[in-house]
Amino acid sequence: MPAQQKAELEVSGIVSQGNLKSLSADVIDFIVTYARICLPENIHICDGSEEENKKLLHQMEEIGMIKRLHKYDNCWLARTDPRDVARIESKTIIVTQEQRDTVPVAKSGVSQLGRWMSEDDFEKAFKSRFPGCMRGRTMYVIPFSMGPIGSPLSKIGIQLTDSPYVVASMRIMTRMGTAVFEALGKGEFVKCLHSVGCPLPLREPLVNNWPCNPELTLIAHIPDRREIISFGSGYGGNSLLGKKCFALRIASRIAKEEGWLAEHMLILGITNPEGKKKYFAAAFPSACGKTNLAMMRPSLPGWKIECVGDDIAWMKFDEQGNLRAINPENGFFGVAPGTSVKTNPNAMETISKNTIFTNVAETSDGGVYWEGMDESPAPGITLTSWKNKEWTQEFGKRQ
Repeated sequence: MPAQQKAELEVSGIVSQGNLKSLSADVIDFIVTYARICLPENIHICDGSEEENKKLLHQMEEIGMIKRLHKYDNCWLARTDPRDVARIESKTIIVTQEQRDTVPVAKSGVSQLGRWMSEDDFEKAFKSRFPGCMRGRTMYVIPFSMGPIGSPLSKIGIQLTDSPYVVASMRIMTRMGTAVFEALGKGEFVKCLHSVGCPLPLREPLVNNWPCNPELTLIAHIPDRREIISFGSGYGGNSLLGKKCFALRIASRIAKEEGWLAEHMLILGITNPEGKKKYFAAAFPSACGKTNLAMMRPSLPGWKIECVGDDIAWMKFDEQGNLRAINPENGFFGVAPGTSVKTNPNAMETISKNTIFTNVAETSDGGVYWEGMDESPAPGITLTSWKNKEWTQEFGKRQ
């Protein structure tokens, strides 16, 4: 029996959900290759269904990874390890043959833009992290579309991960599920591999039941192979590989080759009282108000504002020379502090259901709280910080 066929049979034996043989040869090869390296206990091919999502949320609730917020409809709270709370630029790299392809030559005294790693150094880094990294865990196979499924400007990715938190979050942030495999057929896809880097049994207790490996965290982009490889972090910016990793970094390389643009920009439509509508794109850095502007509620009578996207825009000129744009994402991923009914009423209404909150304070009545909310919690309501410590309501300090 050929070695590849034997490997497929070995991997098929640990598939707990889905049919490996129904997938294209390239997808099967991708799954088999990394399953043999990462050594998961089983493989779950995600279908994106509501039933699947409920099961994953329940599993995470049972192990204490997330907590149900009874004040809202299908909302959950996750608290991460305090060492795993943000994107880590110093550990985010681009792998190319030549350094000049990644890092521009700057004037003396100008800070470095971009971080490069050679292919040989990355190979060493990979081999010191990934072999056996999913031992005892489930490898989830996430088929996802950046942009509407079937759109000529959309791109498909497949992410392998050992984090159910990532699966639930990707279901919010992308079009995810069986329909993506159907749209893909035998076509090309961006390969995404992610592991929290905590094989079982654990070597040390988890903090907040949040698996991560901060000492070895690495987020690598390999544009020549259209591949993203992330290790050691469960935080969304490092683990939801459809976001910045794919939709901006890898997509900007694809866009350069195909003649379009992948930009860190919001998209909104504005209609005046006469019914004339125009679309705008705007670029701000992270945490500078893109979401608040994109979801703005007009105070002037007769005006209408519609949010197309709050973070990333894929743009292309059509045959008539008009600049067209889509939002490659499907949900909202925003910074909580400063968001309030006053600054963003639409966002506050939106997050009252089907939301995963991460690292915000929890109120004793089953709600959430953060800096910048319009009103303080009602008398008698106590707060628990994102570090799972009680805080005094009067001074905002830990007891």
